[in-house]
Amino acid sequence: MSDYKINTKCVQSGYTPGNGEPRQIPIIQSTTFKYSSSEAMGKLFDLEANGYFYSRLQNPTCDAVAAKICDLEGGTAAMLTSSGQAANFFAVFNIANAGDHVISSSSIYGGTYNLFSVTMRKMGIDFTFIAPDATEEELEAAFRPNTKAVFGETIANPALRVLDIEKFARAAHAHGVPLIVDNTFATPINCRPFEWGADIVTHSTTKYMDGHGSAVGGCIVDSGKFDWNANAEKFPGLCTPDESYHGITYTERFGLAGAYITKATAQLMRDFGCTQSPQSAYLLNLGLESLHLRVKRHCENALAVAKYLNSHEKIAWVEYPDLEGNKDHELAKKYLPNGSCGVVSFGVKGGRSNAEKFMGCLRLAAIETHVADARTCCLHPASSTHRQMSEEELVRSGVPGDLVRLSCGIEDADDLIKDISNALDQV
Repeated sequence: MSDYKINTKCVQSGYTPGNGEPRQIPIIQSTTFKYSSSEAMGKLFDLEANGYFYSRLQNPTCDAVAAKICDLEGGTAAMLTSSGQAANFFAVFNIANAGDHVISSSSIYGGTYNLFSVTMRKMGIDFTFIAPDATEEELEAAFRPNTKAVFGETIANPALRVLDIEKFARAAHAHGVPLIVDNTFATPINCRPFEWGADIVTHSTTKYMDGHGSAVGGCIVDSGKFDWNANAEKFPGLCTPDESYHGITYTERFGLAGAYITKATAQLMRDFGCTQSPQSAYLLNLGLESLHLRVKRHCENALAVAKYLNSHEKIAWVEYPDLEGNKDHELAKKYLPNGSCGVVSFGVKGGRSNAEKFMGCLRLAAIETHVADARTCCLHPASSTHRQMSEEELVRSGVPGDLVRLSCGIEDADDLIKDISNALDQV
């Protein structure tokens, strides 16, 4: 549906029923699929034919929803995963092995930071974390001969720093490696990173794409533009024979448009099994159908709340890219001209204790380990999602101890502001 606008793609992409077939994406709730001969099934195992044999690898419902997200982002291939964490893990591990190195923005979700700095380091992959506003010289100095990828978030969670995608893409491409961008907060409604030079996009579909707190999930989308063969020695998994599939070479068999996702499916999903269920994919698709409507409302509410907080005497600081005077406001105007996201981060005067007291006084906004929901929710990251970080790491990631992350839902903005005002009166 490349000729249609993104609002139409939210509703129509990914699945086109034939005559007499279900209008809504059917839930193929089956682990296995029947074939008339072992020879026919064998071709699937050898990646010589298209089809389904076991839902740990692929499922028709999941593939239809992945195709919709792929179309929304403007990619060539995509896959769903069981969570956003799984998506980021697969995205990096698909091209980085033990002994390799990856550069990441330091302003990323705490769970992703821990995945990189602790778990994947145990697997022998080293990471260098660099500030999102690092100079080109500082970024250049972070590269090593064994660097295999650069990673960042379009809008950092919860620091709300805006990634200069073009700058990071230039640096990555100068060293022959791809830029991977987690586009969860912006969604393709507000930013399509491929248009600015990114090569791989990931999502925690649990957030705005689902939008209703119904299903955990993730997605990886390939732009199909990165030339793996240009630096084939850096990416042997894609550019040399895979003996676990009778020696096929992914870039030769599937081309640049399909090699990366095919390898991630055939190898990583096969071995790790981080599969999104068909039921979850079905619920995700229901969320995608209204994504273009909800994102606009989230942004309107967040801007109204940010402006209110910015003028309140009990608020120490406010971080929201769409606010005039924000340090990333110019980047937001460039990459996110239609709005950034529905999340506002701010500090309550008096520090951590007052921040926690403020949250306890809210009535409409719920304290949840969640974000980007139709319902307003809030969190104190330093004591929850980022509690595994040291004070130094918190500061470096842009998550000070007094930070409150407020995810504005799609309720009436006046009611959200009233709830905030009442809570601040009690601090």
